[in-house]
Amino acid sequence: MPFAVDCAREDDGRWLAQIAQLPGVGAYGGSADGAIAKAQLLAVRVLGERIEQGESEPDEITILLPAAA
Repeated sequence: MPFAVDCAREDDGRWLAQIAQLPGVGAYGGSADGAIAKAQLLAVRVLGERIEQGESEPDEITILLPAAA
């Protein structure tokens, strides 16, 4: 299942990256790249925890990272 990361700048200047397919997975960062990296790391942790707890079955995971500009 592919996961899309949505990233937006908050009024206070911080960046918020969220993954809609994984409720509660979101992270702030000082830059868009920083927020996205933190959200991706959190997503991997959440998926691993779900498998460990028996909440979901292991499945093929494809992680696509944007190319550096």
